[in-house]
Amino acid sequence: MSVRIRLARGGAKKRPFYRIVVADSRSPRDGRFIEVLGTYNPMLQQDHPHRILLKEDRIRHWLERGATASDRVAKFCATAGLMEPRARAEQSKKPQPKAKAQERLKAAAEAAG
Repeated sequence: MSVRIRLARGGAKKRPFYRIVVADSRSPRDGRFIEVLGTYNPMLQQDHPHRILLKEDRIRHWLERGATASDRVAKFCATAGLMEPRARAEQSKKPQPKAKAQERLKAAAEAAG
């Protein structure tokens, strides 16, 4: 059974509130979970002390047992010092024009230069 630490959404329409839960990776986002490990309220100010609440000892327990954190939860845990920050994926390169357009641009650059 692969276990994930992830967010489960609650709250009203346009007023999100998330519980940080440990759940089987196959269960639905807001479905069955094993344990609540904290809360995240994005409606509060960035510096508000109740914006992110974590049960650090329980998160460490599950990470030691092989649970993997979702990207957002990993970011929260890294900020709290519970795990190493994940490397950000490089942004994809800017889309290039098709081959003929590239040839025309190259020819125009050679003619100008």
